[in-house]
Amino acid sequence: MKREALLREFFQYVILNICGMIGLSCYILADTFFISNGLGANGLTALNLAIPIYSFIHGSGLMFGMGGATKYSIYRGLKEYKNADKSFSNTIYIMSILAVIFMLTGMFFSDELTKLLGAEKDVFPMTKTYLQVILLFAPVFMTNDTMICFVRNDGNPKLSMIGMLTGSFSNIILDYIFIFPLNMGIFGAVFATGLSPIISLIVLSRHWLGKQNQFHFVRINLSFRLIGNIISLGIPSFITEIASGIVIIAFNAIILHLQGNIGVAAYGVVANLSLVVISIYTGIAQGTQPILSRTYGYGERDSQKQILKYALKTMLILSCGIYLIFLLFSNPIVSIFNREQDIQLQQIAEIGLKLYFTAIPFVGFNIIISSYFTSIEKALPAQIVSLSRGFFVIIPMVFFLSFLLKMTGVWLSLLITECFVAFVGIVLYLKLEC
Repeated sequence: MKREALLREFFQYVILNICGMIGLSCYILADTFFISNGLGANGLTALNLAIPIYSFIHGSGLMFGMGGATKYSIYRGLKEYKNADKSFSNTIYIMSILAVIFMLTGMFFSDELTKLLGAEKDVFPMTKTYLQVILLFAPVFMTNDTMICFVRNDGNPKLSMIGMLTGSFSNIILDYIFIFPLNMGIFGAVFATGLSPIISLIVLSRHWLGKQNQFHFVRINLSFRLIGNIISLGIPSFITEIASGIVIIAFNAIILHLQGNIGVAAYGVVANLSLVVISIYTGIAQGTQPILSRTYGYGERDSQKQILKYALKTMLILSCGIYLIFLLFSNPIVSIFNREQDIQLQQIAEIGLKLYFTAIPFVGFNIIISSYFTSIEKALPAQIVSLSRGFFVIIPMVFFLSFLLKMTGVWLSLLITECFVAFVGIVLYLKLEC
């Protein structure tokens, strides 16, 4: 493929996916804004304690969506159309099973889960409400995540973006209506969030009900080999999402000990802004995935390398701009989420923004290189990168640095972790290319 055409296709997919992923991440950012203004610091603490569960649900949806859609694109590139439909059908079957498990957990185990996440006293009822409702809506969240990936990989990135943005904007509007005029509290916030993927799915239905749709649900016997392959390819996307949730859980436990609920509320501001930043890098990664998987199916090795270069250059430019905004405007940004003008919350969050987000270029590199490995069916290096940043390095690092440097160590743990994992990613890439 000529470079001009490749660059044009790259920007078409990436810009649309960045916009869509920012919209998708704004589900929770909108909750953060309206809850902080409507329910104060306790509401913000409850949201931050509950938010890792959303990361698990969203990550699971992306795992099946990215894994299944990657396999679908590769089969389409190989012109194995029946196998492409089998990939879609197996993805829907296994995704539905896990979605039901999440829903049953919300129905019967929300009390135990709320205690496990550390909610106590004043914030317990609000945390439980948010958890229970978000788990009950898990099937629509996961279906939406999965269908967004398939619609995008089926040559319709524009509709995929429109679906994500429509869901996000509807969430913002419903958040305001349910929390303020209707005074529904945290239930209103999470109910608005749960309705948003339903609206997104209605928009996306234009594709699979239309003539341009090329993926079809067919009757199959479950192929555990294919399901294993789909999950293997989707695990890096899952870990990228749940890494945020795992980091939040670990950070919450440490910050509760160091600074109490106010510290957790301050971290909530930083953590939820980080979800938006991560969504930008996820948008770049997911935008490149359909092109990479297709060129991999065609055997176009040079095109794969060129797409990776475009992705990394785009990431670096955006990272510089994002960090400059947080560095220069940390005070007004935090103030947006600090309705009660709590001085301690303001100070903790401002310092956190400036230190925590020094890590973002390394975060972006790790997300993109992991997605690159996945897109060319190199699941093991993708999993090494994802597991390192999501589990094996960040958890011991935050405990070790917080012991040495208190809150400063908490903020810097992400930078040290992502730097180390980026080095591992570079080594794996060079080994793969040799």
